[in-house]
Amino acid sequence: MIIHEIFLAVSDPTKAGSDRLNLRNELMQTSQSFRQWSLGVFLATLAALSFEGCESAKVTPAPSATTSAPAASATSAAAATPTATAAPAPAAPNAPAPSTAAAATTPAPQAPPVRIKAGYFSSFKDSEGNTWLPDQAFAGGETIERPDLEIADTKDPMIYRAERYSMTGFSYPVPNGKYIVKLHFCETFEGIAGPGERVFSFNVQGQDFKDFDVWAKTGGHQRAYIETVPIEVTDGKVNVTFTPKVENPEINGIEILPGS
Repeated sequence: MIIHEIFLAVSDPTKAGSDRLNLRNELMQTSQSFRQWSLGVFLATLAALSFEGCESAKVTPAPSATTSAPAASATSAAAATPTATAAPAPAAPNAPAPSTAAAATTPAPQAPPVRIKAGYFSSFKDSEGNTWLPDQAFAGGETIERPDLEIADTKDPMIYRAERYSMTGFSYPVPNGKYIVKLHFCETFEGIAGPGERVFSFNVQGQDFKDFDVWAKTGGHQRAYIETVPIEVTDGKVNVTFTPKVENPEINGIEILPGS
């Protein structure tokens, strides 16, 4: 349109003045419109650039509680995952403790051998050098010595040349354990002339010996005889009881020896 107006102004000089004025006005308006349009475009572009800059400068918000759950789950999963645990170092072997069973079966200390000469009130040594204690630990009875008698079947006649008779018992303290008790007998009373004339019973730590006849055991007068009885003591004493039947019980000596 503007070009058309210029063409008309050239071809018609009469209209040149007014047309030029109109053209100038139109050009000014067009220029002003262009400037406004350019300014608008510039401002719009600037605004757009500023908006993008602000968007890029925004701080990314922290994850909300709903987004933190997976992390917690992951942590739980990691905690639940079994990890290799170092095996504990083996303890140093201790010295084996003494066996209770072995300790329980160990016998208590036993007393040394005890030898008591019945009816004799001084100690003496036998042919093997063993010491015999004087008469003791009997309950009741009487004693008698016959120092000149010959005694057969023994190397130690001294043991049988004295006796205790008519006693009811004997009790001697010892540690609990196993023992061998030896009871020494010899018929030396001149009033006994054969078997059945002296008969009695005795009990050694619960073991009975019924109707014991010294003459019947030895086969005669002034013959030594030893009755050997293994026992176990549980009450701290060796106990012997005597019960008469015909005449009185008699005994010449008692030995208490450690058993096995």
